[in-house]
Amino acid sequence: MNTREIVELAHANLANTYGCLPLAFARGEGPYLYDAEGNRYLDFFCGLAVTSLGHSHPGVVRAIQEQAARLTHVSNVFHTEPMARLAARLCSLFGDARVFFCNSGAEANEAAIKLARRWGQEHGGGRFEILATVNSFHGRTLGTLSATGQEHYRQGFQPLVPGFRLVPFDDPGAMERAVGPETVAIMVEPIQGEGGVVVPKANYLARLAELCERRNLLLIVDEVQVGMGRTGRLFAHQHGGIRPHIMTLAKALGGGLPIGAMLARSEIAAALTPGSHGSTFGGNPVACAAALAVLDALEKDGIIENAARMGTYLMERLTGIAHGIDRVAAVRGSGMIIGVVLKEPASGVVEACLKERLLTNAAGGNVLRLLPPLTLGREQADEGLAIIERALRNPLERRAGA
Repeated sequence: MNTREIVELAHANLANTYGCLPLAFARGEGPYLYDAEGNRYLDFFCGLAVTSLGHSHPGVVRAIQEQAARLTHVSNVFHTEPMARLAARLCSLFGDARVFFCNSGAEANEAAIKLARRWGQEHGGGRFEILATVNSFHGRTLGTLSATGQEHYRQGFQPLVPGFRLVPFDDPGAMERAVGPETVAIMVEPIQGEGGVVVPKANYLARLAELCERRNLLLIVDEVQVGMGRTGRLFAHQHGGIRPHIMTLAKALGGGLPIGAMLARSEIAAALTPGSHGSTFGGNPVACAAALAVLDALEKDGIIENAARMGTYLMERLTGIAHGIDRVAAVRGSGMIIGVVLKEPASGVVEACLKERLLTNAAGGNVLRLLPPLTLGREQADEGLAIIERALRNPLERRAGA
């Protein structure tokens, strides 16, 4: 099928939830995607931080093929080796923990919310309230939407789940003042990705961790977008020198396959008992095999170090490019999650980049969000930077029909 045929077929049958661009990709390799006609695109979006090793990573592909040939699914009333091995690996990395597997970031965050409330009922004097932050994004289920601090995602879905309150981000004092007699947990992103790549002060997570220990609260860290090496550390909260009570992962964990994980300290996770939560496809052996291959690559191939090094290079180059361009207000980020903050909607720059076959994304309305593969090389970085510079310097080019 060609692009037109694929787009028409999709539009005729899919629910209109995504506002898809008229593009249809057929294959990918490394930092590049190829559409149905064979045109090549440089991917600085990575399926929203999912394909962090690039497309068709040989180790991930091999793990998926080998596992799919052996076993694709059994019920969670049984065990499989990939699930057991991945659980042991993640718990070792987090430290004395238990893990719950699911299929997405929203499901992982939903599990974290349920665990916090269950723990509050059993060990927290019946407390149930969760404090989240303004401008946050935790998912689109009713529970995670109730913790999401962006009103446009909530519109039309009220009434939301009670027991959540929003507090300004990067303000430990406001968070402490918000703690009430029913508060059981604080839920926070180390970096607000969907909110516009908002990076808090260096001591923010440490301040929240101290508050939680002092007030007997649980700290839930949502690493769905920024975990798995994206910031130049395996987990973004490691930059703050803390260990949360609960952490959620998804996106890059499966290297392109759907998998989410909620990790909790063992004493907290003990509040979940048989039948208290579940997921039919959680811990799927093919997805777990892919995740093990992702971890192998991150730990053995120097990819996290490359993310830190190339992230610094991209930030420095973008800061230099932005100097003297009036429409750019700031460049911010950590590792390979970078936001170019504009004084206007970012959609025009995204479109200008797309015209030159560079895939980017707008977040928070006015932020050009860049999520390149962690394996990005200098040549591909320079290729993308040149396109971004032209898009920033020629904002009216697309309107003029050039």
